Amino acid sequence: MQTKVLVIESSQKGLQLVSKLVRKAGLIPVGVSSLTEAQVRFSLSTPEEYLCAVVAYSLPDAPHGEAIDFTISAFMPTIVVTDRADAETRKAILGREIVDYLVKDNHQIYDYLSRLLARLDKNKSIGVLVVDDKRKSRTAMVSLLRRHNFLVYSANGQDEAMAYLSDNPHIQLMLVDYSIDGNEGIHFIAELRRAYSKEEMAIIGIAEDRTGLLPATFLKSGANDFLRSPFCHEEFLCRVMQNLELLENVETLRRVANSDYLTGLPNRRHFFFTIATQYRQQADNQALALIDLDHFKSVNDTYGHDAGDAVLKTVAELIASLFSDVPVARFGGEEFCVYLPFQSAQEAQKRVEDFRLLVSETPVLYKDKLLSITSSIGLVFTHGENIETLLTEADKLLYKAKSSGRNQVCARSI
Repeated sequence: MQTKVLVIESSQKGLQLVSKLVRKAGLIPVGVSSLTEAQVRFSLSTPEEYLCAVVAYSLPDAPHGEAIDFTISAFMPTIVVTDRADAETRKAILGREIVDYLVKDNHQIYDYLSRLLARLDKNKSIGVLVVDDKRKSRTAMVSLLRRHNFLVYSANGQDEAMAYLSDNPHIQLMLVDYSIDGNEGIHFIAELRRAYSKEEMAIIGIAEDRTGLLPATFLKSGANDFLRSPFCHEEFLCRVMQNLELLENVETLRRVANSDYLTGLPNRRHFFFTIATQYRQQADNQALALIDLDHFKSVNDTYGHDAGDAVLKTVAELIASLFSDVPVARFGGEEFCVYLPFQSAQEAQKRVEDFRLLVSETPVLYKDKLLSITSSIGLVFTHGENIETLLTEADKLLYKAKSSGRNQVCARSI
């Protein structure tokens, strides 16, 4: 079920625009033009149905932010949209426990709102750790982060922080104050970088810096970013968002570089990288299977390449399902590879044979046709050969399986 966003805006044009952005984020806008209407609509539902609310600061029946008070009291993270950005209005808005606020005369606000809505949904699975020995500032940061739906943890020193990191692998962002454990914040970040790269863990250093020297020192020691304390609400949240977006962009690039574009399986290059890095110590028992789809060219020639793509995607799904615990790859064309470390010959042969049978029993629905597919597999077992030797021998066995009638597994030990 899609999640709703309550949009309270008296301007019909503004309501339509915000609702469009909500739909773009894959959410359902529930649009109303007044506080009274919002109260009625909300009474017919539950808070759990709503991701957040986007609320105009001034409405005909709520001229001073009363609609904000309503959505906050209903436990909805609240984003405020305002016509004015004067100091008095800003103070009135930030005096409430809002997520963020946007000023209408800024042409970039709607792009920012779109990103913010997406973040609120993503943040539910992201851990953030605040490390600060000052309770007041630590509590303030935790409060801001919780409004953004993060899973938030707080520690007053290095030992407590390391315990949280050990128990919570979903932590992706840390905010580390300079003053912890007797001004050891910078040293702590340098130590963290031995275990966590900048691409997998973002760290923001925080300090009351009067000399202007600390930002560079933090960055040279491994921090991704720096915040000078005391900081304003807006800067804090923008830096948090930008650092997480950077991590996600890097992960997207890594996934694209490592994956086959059609099937989503790891590609040949990533397959070899995984084995070289994760299986440097050769398994006592290991096996490798080369899989080739039978008569695949005739599928393309008869039904077209879209049908061929449907077949490849189906087989890839079966491989991902049956071999989720071991390295797999699409090698190219209709050829796939599975590496089976730490398994006996009997175990490996059973798993591969089960896969062959499943492929033959799984017709591919393409338009109004059911396409039957089979596979030929070369499977080799060894106690000590390297991956290149395994591939060479598996390729010979694959050729044998095809020349012997197809839809079979040819296997042997070397």
